[in-house]
Amino acid sequence: MDFLTVLTHPQLLMLVGLGTFAGIYVGAIPGLSVTMAVSILISFTFSWDVYPAISLMIGIYMGGVYGGSRTAILLNIPGAPSAIATALDGYPMAKRGEAGTAIGVTTVMSFFGGFIGIAVLALAAPLVSDFALRFQSRDYMLLAVLGILLVGSLSTGSLVKGIFAGALGIAIGAVGRDPLTFTERFTFDFQLMEGGISFIAVMIGMFGVSEALTQLQHVNKDAVRQKIGRIVPSFATVRKYLPLSLQTSSIGVIIGALPGTGGDIAALMAYDHAKRVTKNPDCPFGTGAMEGLVAPETANNAAVGGAFIPMMTLGIPGDAVTAIMIGALFIHGLNPGPMLMIDQPDIFWFIVGALVAANCFMLLFGLTGIKLFTKIVEMPRSVLIPLILLLSIVGAYAVNNSISDVYWMLGFGVFGYFMRHYGYPLGPVILGVILSRLLDDNWRRAIISEREDLGRFFEGIVTSPLSLVLLISVILIFVSQTPIWRWAKARVFGKKEKL
Repeated sequence: MDFLTVLTHPQLLMLVGLGTFAGIYVGAIPGLSVTMAVSILISFTFSWDVYPAISLMIGIYMGGVYGGSRTAILLNIPGAPSAIATALDGYPMAKRGEAGTAIGVTTVMSFFGGFIGIAVLALAAPLVSDFALRFQSRDYMLLAVLGILLVGSLSTGSLVKGIFAGALGIAIGAVGRDPLTFTERFTFDFQLMEGGISFIAVMIGMFGVSEALTQLQHVNKDAVRQKIGRIVPSFATVRKYLPLSLQTSSIGVIIGALPGTGGDIAALMAYDHAKRVTKNPDCPFGTGAMEGLVAPETANNAAVGGAFIPMMTLGIPGDAVTAIMIGALFIHGLNPGPMLMIDQPDIFWFIVGALVAANCFMLLFGLTGIKLFTKIVEMPRSVLIPLILLLSIVGAYAVNNSISDVYWMLGFGVFGYFMRHYGYPLGPVILGVILSRLLDDNWRRAIISEREDLGRFFEGIVTSPLSLVLLISVILIFVSQTPIWRWAKARVFGKKEKL
């Protein structure tokens, strides 16, 4: 059986394990993206047989998606965009001395989410891909608006400050030449800005450098000793969060199956979902709530299986990594798409088996070395702050080998420090940068397809069941974040609350 090919060939199993191990540590280093690692691998595996090449790339992919949570928890520097939501509650846990517990829970829940994504890929790939194909440009635009409205979930304080931060992120994401008309936007006639601003540089600066500058105020304060007791969460803990992980895994699979989205959007939407359905968390979200770790980690790993669904069934990449893997399959003489499932089903089942093996290796490697990793948090701040800055500089430079990205990173780091100081959340800025292109491109495609007629555009939304559901969701989420909603709830449930 092709599904068991990886498990019955020691060489392939070793390559999956090696890729997963490397992926975890590549994902943990800010700026060293999984996309970059897989793209580099193509040149090395060009002369290999197809099975060994796919095994190594799948291992890197699965390990890298999980690896971003390590530095997010320990240093408040997300190793990847999909770990931004993880940092919101993971880092406060590390500051309380619970880094070991946080990493243990994220590892187990990442394994669970990955397994759900793979199961859906194996059992329901054609069904999910058919649903994903129903999304038109206006639906992607509404999905982006829905994501931007999540600023309410990422803002622990003022909603107005959260909206401002999200709008700022959209503006930063729009800097550069327009992809359709090639006209300059927000460049102020600076040639340096024509290529846009790397969101990796913004992310590392906002989270990494601003954290280092904040820590300078407490440089003489003793580091928090981490409590490394039982790393593997108990069965009772897993059972407690199982319903939430099932819900957020479903979100991850669906968002992952939408071309051009990926684990970062899935994680943020799952985090928002967790905030809405969790009635009585052990502590408020943003201060170390366990649900704030479970939701994004199950979602972004479930999105891996989801991203393979359109790739294997339609030949359409679910995210940047699967786009590169489509290129790798072409290089090896394969043609991803509907005919691949008919002509060469062995490749499909081999990939499913390789994903299962990589997910198991992720659990194994994720639960080892935690005590060594948590020593990072216990370092004296006089050592830790230069380490954070060094990782930030290397990470920003490694994306495009550009010193200008380092300057942007340092500039946004200082700006992020002042945002922290005045109570503005950083998460919505990164979310806005990520969603800016998705919103902009699909708005233009949607309005062009309707011959620039706003009436036809809104008519299309109302007459399409999918678009209408998304529009109603956008309206409900927006209203639910206003004082009017809280006042109405108070009136319904008999509690006094002023507007």
